[in-house]
Amino acid sequence: MQKNFRKVAKVALVLVYLVIVAGAVVRGTGSGMGCPDWPKCFGHYIPPTEISELQWKPDTDIKKGQIIIVDETLQVASESFRTSNTFDKNKWETYTKHDYAQFNAAHTWIEYINRLFGALAGLATLVLAIMSIRLFKTNKTITILSWLVVFGMGFQAWLGATVVYSLLEPVKITVHMVMALVIVAFLLYIVHITKATTEKVKNYKDIVPLLSFVLFMTLIQVILGTQVRQFVDDRMDILGDAAKNLWLSDADWQFYVHRSFSIVIVLLNIFLAQRIYKYKLNFPKINWVLVFLFIEAMSGVAMYYFHFPFTSQPIHLVLASLLFGVQFYLFLEAISAKRSYKSL
Repeated sequence: MQKNFRKVAKVALVLVYLVIVAGAVVRGTGSGMGCPDWPKCFGHYIPPTEISELQWKPDTDIKKGQIIIVDETLQVASESFRTSNTFDKNKWETYTKHDYAQFNAAHTWIEYINRLFGALAGLATLVLAIMSIRLFKTNKTITILSWLVVFGMGFQAWLGATVVYSLLEPVKITVHMVMALVIVAFLLYIVHITKATTEKVKNYKDIVPLLSFVLFMTLIQVILGTQVRQFVDDRMDILGDAAKNLWLSDADWQFYVHRSFSIVIVLLNIFLAQRIYKYKLNFPKINWVLVFLFIEAMSGVAMYYFHFPFTSQPIHLVLASLLFGVQFYLFLEAISAKRSYKSL
């Protein structure tokens, strides 16, 4: 039972990372408002593909909650009806959560696919939580964590709605990203504690405090990165794609702190790797940490010196979440190794 449970946990973890990837694409393409409402998209479960589907037309069946664009405003059908030859305001209500009333088919479908991945991940975590009930007698922690993941996914969905309603407010985007990493951490812990066997440690040096510090610093860097990303988005709206070389001409302190702080993150991880190699500790995942860290640093350099080439921003964000995940799992392994060493 536990073996199958662990497989489902891994599937849920992969799906959550796919949501992060999809979210990164949403941010990188500026598709955050592709669906102006939530959980539907323009009042549909399957979003429109052409602007004509969002324009008022006579002799057309309208369902309650369906949204159209009229005079640069979103209008929501207050009931189900068939349109007549003239527009009847009495059967429509102006959407009041925000005043964003634009349609871009590509942005809409990118955001919609992001939501689909979120729904799949939510379903996988729910299946995981239901399966965990059978493990409650033998390991209560697994069941509690599994249900915390479900509640976390629900909270994350609510956060997603507030991000849309706030017209992509930077603070809410940051909280949304941090919550995704919290869910990743829970799932990684579940995967870790459901391993079949744990090898006895014969050679160990306590690196848990150092790992904790490195992990914390990485999280701070991710938070700073989300704020920098919002600054870049705002500059894009003002200057446009043709002025990429001017985006950072008046960058604020957060950008320079994020850029300089990356050097600290690199040095800390190199120092951590040096400690692991020096004492010949059995933590092979440190190699993945260094790989992700190198590519992450290179993508940051590419964005700065080559004016944000296509896909560099989504890659940068996804790599940051992968780096955090591997670091966290390494942290869990270090704690287990410490306990195993003390029990000898």
